[in-house]
Amino acid sequence: MLGRVSEIFHSVQGEGLYLGEKQLFVRLFGCNLNCRFCDTKLNRFMEYEPHEVVDELKLYDDFHSVSFTGGEPLLQKDFLKESLKLSQQQGFKNYLETNGTLTAELEDVIDFVDIVAMDMKLPSSTDMDQLWDVHQRFLKVASKKEVFVKMIICKATQEKCLREALGLIRNVNKSVIAVLQPNSFEHDDALDALMESFRDICYAEGVTSCIIPQMHKAAGIR
Repeated sequence: MLGRVSEIFHSVQGEGLYLGEKQLFVRLFGCNLNCRFCDTKLNRFMEYEPHEVVDELKLYDDFHSVSFTGGEPLLQKDFLKESLKLSQQQGFKNYLETNGTLTAELEDVIDFVDIVAMDMKLPSSTDMDQLWDVHQRFLKVASKKEVFVKMIICKATQEKCLREALGLIRNVNKSVIAVLQPNSFEHDDALDALMESFRDICYAEGVTSCIIPQMHKAAGIR
């Protein structure tokens, strides 16, 4: 079984609730979406067997977890599942970063995942069709494990999209924390003000939230 892996490296998590934790990153090639704010344009990969991925992970020490990211890692579900399984057998904690759209694939690997970092794609942010039903089904499965939701906020992001997302979280899993992440391509005072107003809406809607920019970019690390 061969998987397409763009890179494997050791760094510090720069986004979400695990900001600052040392992680090993396994970046899988390919994505099923085309968000206008995407900052991960992958144009190369190497082919790996699952055991080769884990053999490389074993060369490192002093890390919190292994982040399987992309692209969209669930596109390579069978390869991902075997890699997660072997990683778990080594005693590693598995962290899955995903765009939250491939529910059947998540169901097949969820037993081997410890933490799900799930994107929720707001249509006014992504400039794509709405994915609310897809995200709702995905979050139900992800809630079998530790999960938080990340939403990219752009200047074009509409309040009604945020409220739709918050209603979805309340209906599926009230304990989920919503991470509001400013679009790094247009981050300025106006966007900061919008972020603050959106955090106030989260509070009013009863959803725990926080604003976390992409700190690895600010710090100049990978």
